[in-house]
Amino acid sequence: MMKRFKVWTYGEGEQPLVHHGPLKDIYAIEGQFIDEIESDKSHFRARHPEEAHVFFLPFSVANIVDYVYIPITTETDFYRDRLQRIVMDYIKVVADKHSYWNRSNGADHFMLSCHDWAPDISVPNHELYMNFIRALCNANTSEGFMPIRDISIPEIYVPNGTLGAPLLGEAPNNRPILAFFGGRAHGDIRKSLLNNWKDKDSDVQVHEYLPIGPSYTKIMGQTKYCLCASGFEVASPRVVEAISMGCVPVIISDSYNLPFSDVLNWSQFSIQIPVEKIPDIKKILQGIPYEKYSKLQKNVIKVQRHFVLNRPAKPFDVLHMVLHSVWLRRLNFALPA
Repeated sequence: MMKRFKVWTYGEGEQPLVHHGPLKDIYAIEGQFIDEIESDKSHFRARHPEEAHVFFLPFSVANIVDYVYIPITTETDFYRDRLQRIVMDYIKVVADKHSYWNRSNGADHFMLSCHDWAPDISVPNHELYMNFIRALCNANTSEGFMPIRDISIPEIYVPNGTLGAPLLGEAPNNRPILAFFGGRAHGDIRKSLLNNWKDKDSDVQVHEYLPIGPSYTKIMGQTKYCLCASGFEVASPRVVEAISMGCVPVIISDSYNLPFSDVLNWSQFSIQIPVEKIPDIKKILQGIPYEKYSKLQKNVIKVQRHFVLNRPAKPFDVLHMVLHSVWLRRLNFALPA
């Protein structure tokens, strides 16, 4: 991939809806990826569409929501039809102007978005998006996410525009807290987690609001297992935060296709607990032998580099992992002769 893979970004469209996206906060990967792939310094940027293996549609769902929806506050204005029309209009523009979408029915084209609404662009016209590659944080298999075609990307909170190096946290034998979660009751899964464990146990520390004392990241660095419960949507930045702090992620979801599962074996560095087993969290985690925990934690350290955001991108970091996932799906498709 490093030697050959080339990406063409369509030049049509104007900022801020196209060619621009948020560079910080929870949807930062949208803007960071657009900025990276359109950079003249990008190793993967195609100089001509004929040398490209894939074609990137550089619209930002986060910016569409911010600039088109947010200024209007009525509840009826949050229907997805406006978002869907904008994306379909953009595809029509590039399909009418260029031959590449039509020759493959979109199979060598991809989008990337971390916004919760991103999967909804496909709802009104399934035939149009039948082959289209969607790189999504909201990788919910119960809502149409197709692992064989779509790509699950991690949700990363980037407070200042760069993620920085992993923070590591304490050594595995110096983590006195068994499990930790801090967050509000967004969605049924977190409601169940809080109902069962909120402020009830010193080993399984679950808080809606953190008590006065160590910070959120400090607690993560002192915890063996960090609870990563899905909210209204399946993805959570807690997964990357846990990995960054050397804390074994505990994935609590029944329909989350985990990021980069094509190449990462999540069972080697995380624990997955079904939603129905939330009342048994303590029993399950205490039943894991220390030797297994130690191995999981060491593997968390090994995979940290795949969840780091570098600018410019570096081999094996999160942006390279996204492109590798696109590359794998492109290998599964042959253009008609």
